[in-house]
Amino acid sequence: MFDRTPGFGSLGLYHWGGSGYSKSLVLGSCIATLTPMKAPPPLSVLLPVRDGGVHLDEAIDSLEQQSFGEFEVLAVDDGSTDDSLEKLRAWASRDARVTVIEQAAQGIVAALEAGRALGRGRYLARMDADDVSAPTRFARQYEWMESRSELSLCGCRVEYFPREHVRGGALWYEAWINSTSTREEVAREIFVECPIAHPTFFMRAEAVAAVGGYQERGWPEDYDLVFRLWRAGGGLGVVPEKLLSWREGEGRLSRTDPRYSPNAFRRCKAHYLLEAFPRLAEGALIWGAGPVGKALARELVERGAKLSAFAEVNPRKIGQQIYGAPVLGTAQALANREVLHLGAVGQKGAREQLRSLLSEAGLEELKSFVLMA
Repeated sequence: MFDRTPGFGSLGLYHWGGSGYSKSLVLGSCIATLTPMKAPPPLSVLLPVRDGGVHLDEAIDSLEQQSFGEFEVLAVDDGSTDDSLEKLRAWASRDARVTVIEQAAQGIVAALEAGRALGRGRYLARMDADDVSAPTRFARQYEWMESRSELSLCGCRVEYFPREHVRGGALWYEAWINSTSTREEVAREIFVECPIAHPTFFMRAEAVAAVGGYQERGWPEDYDLVFRLWRAGGGLGVVPEKLLSWREGEGRLSRTDPRYSPNAFRRCKAHYLLEAFPRLAEGALIWGAGPVGKALARELVERGAKLSAFAEVNPRKIGQQIYGAPVLGTAQALANREVLHLGAVGQKGAREQLRSLLSEAGLEELKSFVLMA
């Protein structure tokens, strides 16, 4: 599995293509060894690898089996200490579409950017070293993007595996991330969690470049990129087919690295919420006075938002004060049309109930109210 933890040291890039090493080129502080260029393929696949040798063969096989074969692979070995690099070099020696880039261990953002800088396709696709793409994945995503010029990025639906490791929250998350398809459906879920699985990203290279590529900001790099594409007006969509098997396990960085903790996700959401809705400086009404709502309130206030009120259905909470803001009942809260309404409820089904309540009251989603988690 790829380790997202950033490292230190100088960056060295080395290309290994099907014909072996060729002439070198100095690019700033990077040294690149380049193979002779052919016409650019339409798709560049970004494959970062850190000690992924145990599952790498499965990932490689799934790429070799793609029905859409017009792609190049930028495989970035990020300081692996296992046999990952040897496996990548062996792959490149038999497949001229593959370029191996070596760098000291610096983390997933640096690895993705190293690959992106050398990608020649007008589309970029993501792949991880421990996942498996269905044979039609690239074909379906390519068709989807070619027929939808309004989209900057599309994903696909996923299935966690091995299934014996999938339980509890993972089952809920799998169902949630597979619940959207259209641009409108994805957008309305964007402040709940990252609405598209990172290993399924299929992006317009030009759109990614326009927003500055992947960036290290102390929170999930994929979520951050999705927000910046959305803020730039780029549509987000999902091919409604399960085209990626997403490996589940306790060792995933999303479970162990602080940049993927609930606090980091909340910081990311609050940052882009304030950026997208400047009216928060005038007031926010938060639906839900439980732990989720309180944590969101703290984050927003620390970032300069004004907390107007909380809304609750629990009669025992109505009339209380939280962080100096009153807790209102439903009717009082719905009567307040001057502030942005934020839904911060985590119970199963609660967001849909709240969406219906606010919509029926005449509030417009992503203008008058935003649902979060």
